[in-house]
Amino acid sequence: MTTLANRSRTALLVIDVQNGVVEHAHNRDEVVANVATLVGKARAAGVDVVWVQHSNPEHLPRESDGWQFVPELVVADGEPVVHKTYADSFEATDLEEVLAGKGIGSLVVSGAQTDECIRSTLHGAIVRGYDALLVSDAHTTEDLSEWGAPTPDKVVAHTNLYWENHTAPGRTAGVVTTEDAFKPA
Repeated sequence: MTTLANRSRTALLVIDVQNGVVEHAHNRDEVVANVATLVGKARAAGVDVVWVQHSNPEHLPRESDGWQFVPELVVADGEPVVHKTYADSFEATDLEEVLAGKGIGSLVVSGAQTDECIRSTLHGAIVRGYDALLVSDAHTTEDLSEWGAPTPDKVVAHTNLYWENHTAPGRTAGVVTTEDAFKPA
């Protein structure tokens, strides 16, 4: 249970599912389809959807084609979009204010890239008192193995493994599949 007082609501975080971020991502189409399914399920269940959009003046400039969310995903009217420039979606953004304003203390996390923004945001959430579930089949990364990283399938599998077993006092971590997310209690 979250350690944040009066924060019983849950939100789906959709992190950086942008053209330039997922263009060469592992299982791109499958992951984007799973994120789209999650967005639909969250909306149907009355769960807030919060979008996170990364920018970088050199590699992902604001308003560029690469900066746009993928065409398969559409932000609905009233859904907040948080703009970030660091890996952790909380760092130097208004994400905390958005979540606090909606009474959200539990996050369901999806998006890209697994080994950077997903991991950073998961850890950022837990240290700030949030519960954080990772959707095991709705996050991805590109192949960075030529620079010594494991292949993307192993990055995804390892992140799922360690987050499934992550713990923190008074907070819940873990993984869930797209199929099992937002099922009625």
